[in-house]
Amino acid sequence: MAAKESKGSSCCTSKWLKIFFVISLLLSVFIGLDQIKERFYIFDQDVLEKIAQENIAKYPNDTRALMHGIATDLDREYPGHVELKEEWVFNNAGGAMGSMWILHGSITEYVIIFGTPVGTEGHTGRFLADDYFIILEGEQWAYSAGAVEREVFQPGEMHHLPRGQVQQYKIPERAWALEYARGWIPLMLPFGFADSLFSTVDFITIGNQVRLYGKALLGELFLKGKI
Repeated sequence: MAAKESKGSSCCTSKWLKIFFVISLLLSVFIGLDQIKERFYIFDQDVLEKIAQENIAKYPNDTRALMHGIATDLDREYPGHVELKEEWVFNNAGGAMGSMWILHGSITEYVIIFGTPVGTEGHTGRFLADDYFIILEGEQWAYSAGAVEREVFQPGEMHHLPRGQVQQYKIPERAWALEYARGWIPLMLPFGFADSLFSTVDFITIGNQVRLYGKALLGELFLKGKI
């Protein structure tokens, strides 16, 4: 009996050692890749800001033309890495709701046009990624815990949320923005899916998000070798 218990204990210990080894290996690989993640980026937030500002000046009263002008200019700047087909999907995250057009999606970057014509507010999320939110129309308000005054971002201005930081934000009436995130994008997905899973229970929206981002990610990874 004692021999059986000893054998069972040994097997259990061996199992946990294997799990610990696998976790340690994966963590080591992640830390290593995190140190060189800049090598995988192709987009530049300053270039995106310049393109946004040029199109804001070019199309001051035509939202749709503004969006398509940005997409076209991005495709010219980053050929083969921008989705020109306009396909929108809702996004519920952190209590806020808007719709987005995924222009680029990969493991380390995404570029989207995001916004709402009716206003929204919520939690930005806290990520292992930097987020750049370039206002195209309307306003975005934001503040960090402890601040007693809000930050206000208007057309042409870029709101940078550094990696690991968090804010509350609000679109008071309507706004559209060119949003760029660089970091570990798949780690952002639980935040992006949580509201749809447990609040709105909108599995069709989740399916569309997975389809569009998955298509972009796989295309970048396997057809273009872009992580």
